[in-house]
Amino acid sequence: MTEKDAMPTLHERIVLAAYPLFIQRGIRDVTVGEITEAAHVTTAEFDREFTSRDELAAVCLDRRERTWTVGVVEAGARARSTTAEGRLLAIFDVFDDWFQRDDYEACTFINVLLEMGREHPLGRASIQYLVHIRELVGALAAEAHLKDVDEFTLSWHILMKGSIINAVEGDRNAALRAQAMAADLIARHRPSVGRAQPQDTTGLDDFDWLHLYGVEAGDFSTDEQARAGGEPPLCRTRTDTAAFDVDIDFLDFDLRI
Repeated sequence: MTEKDAMPTLHERIVLAAYPLFIQRGIRDVTVGEITEAAHVTTAEFDREFTSRDELAAVCLDRRERTWTVGVVEAGARARSTTAEGRLLAIFDVFDDWFQRDDYEACTFINVLLEMGREHPLGRASIQYLVHIRELVGALAAEAHLKDVDEFTLSWHILMKGSIINAVEGDRNAALRAQAMAADLIARHRPSVGRAQPQDTTGLDDFDWLHLYGVEAGDFSTDEQARAGGEPPLCRTRTDTAAFDVDIDFLDFDLRI
């Protein structure tokens, strides 16, 4: 490869110059003049490659997803563990490394969404990139056989975004705090193992509980039957039978169907 072949194209030079400006300062604060100066190109050269600053910003957002979301977060999480649950938790290990950097810049997609608004083309693009992050989490959750994956990913993303904001405020342990809460979230979404199925209790109201304990209805006096309404009932409560010295403890009875 010759030196000429190794040189970036005009398009790439502009993107490389604009990328860190947008990441660190947002969109509106960066001017085309600053970009052309950083790229060492003329305004005419810029105009040949991009119709506007926002078009260039859209290219940089796409690159941010490829280099950061996929190249750092996803790749880093998958490299740190061999299990799906471990890879989910490892996302916060990647974040912890990120939060410790002196040039920590927070989430570009959140920054641009808040700066430009959800109706702006760059805001809509940022929303879509955030959706891609949730899809990454959802794929790992599905690998881990967690239940209610959609609900899980929304809650998980809150932990991710919340830790990012806390880190902006100066909390360098934000990722580890979020990771502890994330472990609880995983536990709540694990499928239940051996959960007892609800039993059909139809007809239990007519069950002859007294006969089961060897007590016949005729054991009660006629007066007591009369007070109960004539015919002796098939089933009396513990309160009903307490006056007849019948040793029946319904609370300790274990009915297995």
